[in-house]
Amino acid sequence: MLAYIIRRLLLIIPTLLAIMVINFAIIQTAPGGPIEQIIANLTGEGAAATERIARGAGGEVRSGDGGGLGAAAQSQYRGAQGLDPEFIAQLEKQFGFDKPLWQRFIDMMGNYIVFDFGESYFRNRSVVDLVLEKMPVSISLGLWTTLLVYLISIPLGIAKAVRDGSGFDVWTSVLVVIGNAVPAFLFAVLLLVVFAGGSYVQWFPLRGLVSDNWAALPWPERILDYFWHLALPVTAMVIGGFATLTMLTKNSFLDQIHQQYVLTARAKGLSERRVLYGHVFRNAMLIVIAGFPSAFVGILFTGTVFIEIIFSLDGLGLLGFEAAFARDYPLMFGTLYFFSLVGLVLNLVGDIMYTVVDPRIDFESRQV
Repeated sequence: MLAYIIRRLLLIIPTLLAIMVINFAIIQTAPGGPIEQIIANLTGEGAAATERIARGAGGEVRSGDGGGLGAAAQSQYRGAQGLDPEFIAQLEKQFGFDKPLWQRFIDMMGNYIVFDFGESYFRNRSVVDLVLEKMPVSISLGLWTTLLVYLISIPLGIAKAVRDGSGFDVWTSVLVVIGNAVPAFLFAVLLLVVFAGGSYVQWFPLRGLVSDNWAALPWPERILDYFWHLALPVTAMVIGGFATLTMLTKNSFLDQIHQQYVLTARAKGLSERRVLYGHVFRNAMLIVIAGFPSAFVGILFTGTVFIEIIFSLDGLGLLGFEAAFARDYPLMFGTLYFFSLVGLVLNLVGDIMYTVVDPRIDFESRQV
């Protein structure tokens, strides 16, 4: 097992490098980069904003021509006509665009290897500080959603497998189909309209992870306030995410129920409960339990963007959306590198969990 783990850890290096190369090439060569963002702001805000940003970029404003804006300039940047070429050059130097593409990538990866993710272009704060600040919101959503999805889907999937073809199986399948077909953010909007003062009742808060006076509350009320704010967003994510795991559990149990060892156990006179939970459960739950790490990563890093926007939760999903919209490259690539690394490591953890659930699995014989 140790040799397999070492091989998988070594495989993470080229996989992570390929992810970064592809995304870097696509994003850096796409139009609308940070310099174009600043130029767009300049043309909309006028000479006062130009002077403010120019000085913030470390340059000096030229006098005699309105800060250099009256000089015609040919530039590769769309909307840069009329801006001083020296000002554009200062911006390129500030953001590192005075270097060739390959050198920018090498410099970036050299910093990322030692987990130096730099500072955000437009927030003037380090990427690490921003991520740590937003992490509690996304972890709260991802952790509670994953736990509830498993606590609901596994018993429901087992019950559907045992009662396959019955009325219970049919009407619960209707719920599963609805949960699978309707996106979580639509459920979120519905819950807001019904339970957060939209058109009916106002039982739950409209926004935020905690109340404004949360720090002044005693500990029991803090806990209640925390779950009160989480109730609607987590419910929306659970409704939108339980369908796949429920059907996976059902199909896995159905596959095991018809195996020969189950028929043998029944022939020995074992009770149906003993057969189901003493023999079938371990084999049927192998793929379900081992997939927990990847399921958590998927919910944490990809499934919360719209939920955070709808419920005004300032987490990683909203941070990533704003970074992409503003072309904040350090924030985009820094979070991509870190979360890709976490995802690859947790995939390895998922494989290790296979051996924990079923010791008969031997990864030593596999070729990676």
